Amino acid sequence: MSAIYIGVMTGTSMDGVDIVATSFDPLTLHATLTVPFEQDLRDELMALTLPDDNEIDRMGKADVALAQMIGNGINLLIEKHDLDRTQIKAIGSHGQTIRHRPEHGFTLQIGDPNIITEITQLPVVSDFRRRDMAAGGQGAPLVPAFHQALFQHDNIHRVILNLGGIANVSMLPANDVEGVYGFDTGPANMLMDAWCHRHTGHPYDENGDWAAYGHPIRSLLDRLHSHEYFSKEPPKSTGREDFHIDWLDDQLIDWRNDLTYDELEDTPENIQATLLKLTVRAIQKAVYRSSMETGELYVCGGGAYNSYLLEQLRWRLRKHNWSVQTTDALGLAPTWVEATAFAWLAMRFIEQLSGNLPAVTGAVGDRILGTVTIKKKKKKKASQLE
Repeated sequence: MSAIYIGVMTGTSMDGVDIVATSFDPLTLHATLTVPFEQDLRDELMALTLPDDNEIDRMGKADVALAQMIGNGINLLIEKHDLDRTQIKAIGSHGQTIRHRPEHGFTLQIGDPNIITEITQLPVVSDFRRRDMAAGGQGAPLVPAFHQALFQHDNIHRVILNLGGIANVSMLPANDVEGVYGFDTGPANMLMDAWCHRHTGHPYDENGDWAAYGHPIRSLLDRLHSHEYFSKEPPKSTGREDFHIDWLDDQLIDWRNDLTYDELEDTPENIQATLLKLTVRAIQKAVYRSSMETGELYVCGGGAYNSYLLEQLRWRLRKHNWSVQTTDALGLAPTWVEATAFAWLAMRFIEQLSGNLPAVTGAVGDRILGTVTIKKKKKKKASQLE
């Protein structure tokens, strides 16, 4: 049996920890599990993405709590599915990003791998982003290399769209290994989820039904889209540091002060529809600005289950006959794509192979990504010492 790698991902949406056990060549998912966050930990992780008081002590506590959650979740996965620990080569743990500042050359993910190793007694590969950043890259997005390995087609242009808290695209031109690139297009679930929770009490807009009830406000859409990030050229990456609910509130204040809108438009559902269209507009722009005239777009991440958003993407991409469907059609459920990617990156580290794509991140070259925390070595028997 092929070696098993465990992938762990917590994204910018912070809706839970996704854990997969997989082997490669061919790709086989042996087990999956999502562990939901306790509300207190989720709230603290959310708060830590922005500057505040006593950050170092609070970060340290969250670092330990998240690592314990991950380690215990992995043990639960192994026990629940009766996996053979001797076949598990390594864990790839992305950790939770609480600050990503590529313009300053640093990024920070927490979820202490030492604790995960102590709990699971398995080696943990972590800290995937900083090696790329040390080589001049953005450290993100990292999944395009995995998307290329798994999904690139000889004859059909493809785009893999991940709709997490942030939306990112992997551009996979047909039969062109060197032409692959990708970047973050901008916010996806993070603003829509926060706005929905504030006004409905629900953690997210199921199926996009609430947004579908509203109507996008053109003047507000144009204001939001004027954020400098949208005009930047790739390689580029972003996160909660740029797009968060306080930023949205500031934009709404300025928009309302301009007095150039119809007050009847200013309803929560219309603003939700505007946020959804902001996401769709940025994705449409990315696809149409590529060199690929037509092809297939596959969606993964939590936003893949927002049926109204996918409907809007189909409508916006109809001009060049792009098809839009989820990665289910490629044999991997949208929920598990990113966690599987970090299992793959752990495998690449163990085999001492590069994990980044310089055309995506902007790094000066290929780099082996991550560091490893190993379990304690077994003591040698007396007979082995002779």
